[in-house]
Parts: sequence; C-alpha cells; structure tokens
Amino acid sequence: MSSTDAGTASSTEMAELSTIDMGLEVVTVPVSDVDRAKRFYQSLGWRLDIEVVTDDIHQVQMTPPRSQCSIHIGRGITAMEPGSLDRLILAVKDIDAARDDLIGRGVDVGAVEEQPKPPGFDLPGRSYFAYASFRDPDGNGWLLQEVTTRIPGRVWDD
Repeated sequence: MSSTDAGTASSTEMAELSTIDMGLEVVTVPVSDVDRAKRFYQSLGWRLDIEVVTDDIHQVQMTPPRSQCSIHIGRGITAMEPGSLDRLILAVKDIDAARDDLIGRGVDVGAVEEQPKPPGFDLPGRSYFAYASFRDPDGNGWLLQEVTTRIPGRVWDD
C-alpha cells in the first residue's frame, strides 16, 4: 500500500492501531534569519539542544520546557516558506500563567479565548477549549492550549 492509498478507506472503516512506537520527535519551523529565530526561541526559555553550521546548512534544534518534541530551524533544511506554519500547539496546564510568562519575556500574546464545547464533551473546566496565540518573528503561528484533563482514549495504554 502506498501512502496515497492509506487514506482511501471509507470513513466508517477503522484501521487497526499500530503496535510500533512512533513519537513525534521534531517539527521543522521555516525561518528567514536563523540567528534571529534562535534568539527568539531562547527568549521563550526553550532549551538549545544542538547547533550545526557548515557551508551548506545552519541547523538549530530547540525544545520547549518539558516537551517530548523539539523544533528545527535553519538554513538549507526545508523548502517551506518562512512564516508558513500555523497552529503549532503548545499544551499547557495553566494558560493564564503560560501567557503571563511569555508576555513577561516580551512576546506579544493574544488574549485567552475560550471556545464553546461541543455537546457531550464533559471534561471539567476549559481543557482543550482555551487558546492564546503568538507568532515568531517570521510569522509562524503558535497556540497555547490549556489541557488539564485528557479526553478518554487520548492516553496510550502500555
């Protein structure tokens, strides 16, 4: 089966879940100025994991606090246009505290917006439905999303 065939099953069919661990490790964020982007993400309090500079590439890997997924920024690593990513979601336990922290670091963060819950969605508080947005210097869009209680089925059984 090719990757184009994978999504051709009707919407009522459910594929068997894989038993292979596949953790999302890195997301490439397209930027126009690597050093400026590096300074921005460091200003957020993100960890600098590695930086590789050669004649052909300048690649930086950074990780948000306590995240299992990192970002790559760099020159010569992607054909994506700088600023073309949108809705990169950072899950936080307290969106107000996370927003205040970023504002204190000089980031322009939008107001917390609460979305209405769909019928039958009975999680307490505003888990999954409170968002605040910000952009990096190239315009890549990030969302803080408050997640205090995981929806049923969202946590993997080991």
